Amino acid sequence: MSRWKGLPAELDPRVRQLVVRLRRLKDHGGLSARQLAAKTGYSTSSWERYLSGRSLPPREAVEAMARVVGEDPTRLLALHELAAEAWTERRGNASEGRAGHVVESVPRPRRSARPWIRTRTAVVVGAVALVLAVSTTVLLVVRLDGNGGEQRAAPSATPSWSMLSPTPSEPSYTCRPQRIDGLWYGGNSRTKEAVLAKGLVGRDVAEAQCLLRRAGYAPGAIDGIYGPLTERAVKQVQRKVGLVVDGIIGPHTWEALRG
Repeated sequence: MSRWKGLPAELDPRVRQLVVRLRRLKDHGGLSARQLAAKTGYSTSSWERYLSGRSLPPREAVEAMARVVGEDPTRLLALHELAAEAWTERRGNASEGRAGHVVESVPRPRRSARPWIRTRTAVVVGAVALVLAVSTTVLLVVRLDGNGGEQRAAPSATPSWSMLSPTPSEPSYTCRPQRIDGLWYGGNSRTKEAVLAKGLVGRDVAEAQCLLRRAGYAPGAIDGIYGPLTERAVKQVQRKVGLVVDGIIGPHTWEALRG
């Protein structure tokens, strides 16, 4: 198995998933960088940039790798589409010229953000005004006591802020490890292939957190959020079983967690 260097910490999780998948395909195919270059038509230096996360591989390079290792390109191309979107968002202020130099794009005028700011301000002001109006109405509702002289505020429930801006219920996850057919499951997901990295959320992450806790590592809360504590726990497992210590959960790490 290749001893890959860790990917840049600032790399978007969507790009990270694509790069990790390409690395594993190269390893499974037993290809050296030169062999990969010869079979795909892309240079060795290009593949070194693609597999280190320094450059986004073009769609054609991804298809070529899939063809070389006998992989169905559908999933790879789906990952590439997400990675390209993330790459465009991050590199939105620069584009790569044909000669290989970077050409800075014209900065967007700051005025473009103002309508959104005005809209948000209007919503906040409107909500505050509504609270004040309701509070004022409650204070003005009075009733006379039996003697007809003293005025007291009528009992009324004060509206809470949650009435104005309700929050959606957060998903809840379980952690009840049980061994089925020789493998451990936490009750959230049965995946053995999902690629997980820092910044991702969902049931697969909660499953990994539960299995990490079962194995004696501390991933933090079982909240389905792949944060720093979960990444640290994953690296501890990888180091113990002799895997690449990159903090990314792939098929080999799943095998260690479920085994």
